[in-house]
Amino acid sequence: MSLDPELLQRAARIRLACFDVDGTLTDGGLVYHVLGEAKVFDVADGFGLKLLQEHGIHIAFITARRGEIVAARAKDLGVEHVVIASHDKAASLREIAGRLGIDPAEAAHMGDDLNDLPAMAIAGLAAAPANAHPWVAERVHWIARARGGHGAVREFCDLLLQARGLKEAILARYGVGVGVGAPR
Repeated sequence: MSLDPELLQRAARIRLACFDVDGTLTDGGLVYHVLGEAKVFDVADGFGLKLLQEHGIHIAFITARRGEIVAARAKDLGVEHVVIASHDKAASLREIAGRLGIDPAEAAHMGDDLNDLPAMAIAGLAAAPANAHPWVAERVHWIARARGGHGAVREFCDLLLQARGLKEAILARYGVGVGVGAPR
């Protein structure tokens, strides 16, 4: 698939990738149990986040909800920047970027609902999963083909990596181009 050159330029500048949780890293469903709340995360999304980290892109989770599940997932992935119960996602993005010495124009925010719009407005790259609220979808630079919690974050990670010209090096790392997965 051919990508818009302007989109690739925006994506190549990203040094901090921020993600909403419910509806973006998860499908937005909430499971309540007597022991607490449960969420399902996509393992491919996690792999994509690890690839970003390996290539120098900082990761942040910014969620409006409370709960320990997000902190546990962040710890599992080595995500150091986590804001739970954020009432102002733009302020959270600015604060994290400031600590890292990164301009918000070098940050991306991926989210699916109205409370993500302020962070998207200050980010250099705004993205959404396929099932984002329509008012959000019409205001972002890029929309995944996949739904939140079902690979949308991985698609976005791949876009950021491809924009940095890393696709072939990553494929080579996994044996592609040396007989495995090469076109026939």
